Amino acid sequence: MSFTLFLEEKISFILFQLSFVIFVSFFLGMFDFPVSIIVLFISISFLFTFFYLLFYYVKKRREVKRIMCLVDNLKEKYLISEVLKKPRTIENKGYYYALKKACKAMNDELGRISKQRSDYQEYLESFVHEIKTPLAAISLFADNTNDELIKEETLKIDNLVEQMLYYARSENPEKDFFVREVNLEEVLHQAIINHRNYMLKLGIKLNVHDLNKMVYTDEKYLLFIVSQVIDNAIKYLDKKSKKIEIYAVENEEETCLIIKDNGIGISKADIKRVFDKGFTGNDRTKSHATGMGLYLCKKICDSLNLDIRIESEEKNYTKVTITFFRK
Repeated sequence: MSFTLFLEEKISFILFQLSFVIFVSFFLGMFDFPVSIIVLFISISFLFTFFYLLFYYVKKRREVKRIMCLVDNLKEKYLISEVLKKPRTIENKGYYYALKKACKAMNDELGRISKQRSDYQEYLESFVHEIKTPLAAISLFADNTNDELIKEETLKIDNLVEQMLYYARSENPEKDFFVREVNLEEVLHQAIINHRNYMLKLGIKLNVHDLNKMVYTDEKYLLFIVSQVIDNAIKYLDKKSKKIEIYAVENEEETCLIIKDNGIGISKADIKRVFDKGFTGNDRTKSHATGMGLYLCKKICDSLNLDIRIESEEKNYTKVTITFFRK
């Protein structure tokens, strides 16, 4: 707020002071005080009023800046009423009371929403674990009857159920992390087993090498990430000779897991958006694509301090690189 605007707000005070000076000056004139004394009184009164207003303005400006800085540095801004000093003026006490009530109502609402989300997440996790049992039974039946169609559809359902579970946990996945030394070869072996029937049906040539590398991460979440990447690679293989190559390279600072396919690739227009929530692309659209797999992969990688990148050439290849840092 400028000093001019501040004076406009204090116009009532200024008019009162002016009226008081005029009244006293008139009173002094009636008792034949020298003009010099009256002029001196008027000058001192105006100077006193001006410097008082200037001092008050500077003080209030500092207070406003302090509050603004306090708000900017406060992570949970809805708790601002808890850290503000209780004002002394009647007008500010009214604003302070209104702010306290508004913040309390906001905190109550946030608590209610948080409870609802917690209950919903608990229900989703319970649902996922419960549905795993009939899915396992269906998968076992398909194995016994050699029904490839049921196997394939069961794998799709299982993948969607896994996405649902990890999406429910994606807000605070770090609470579920168990980071330890993990062998990439073992994780990829399990991911490949999960997709083996689909790969055999499509006649995919799998080239797996140099995976005997140790990294520090959460094994369960890493398995989900690589499974989503492999599932994506399988979906978009369009050539007669379908190939997926999986390998790792390492140096003193990092280990990189690379999954490369010779599928339809990604256009330059889409490459920057592949990690966006719900994005399925133009040329890569499939009827069963949700656009959630890579979004969840990116979110989990960020939480695990991993780097995930995609390189692609349309109609040629797509390469996903997951980097594990040692420092």
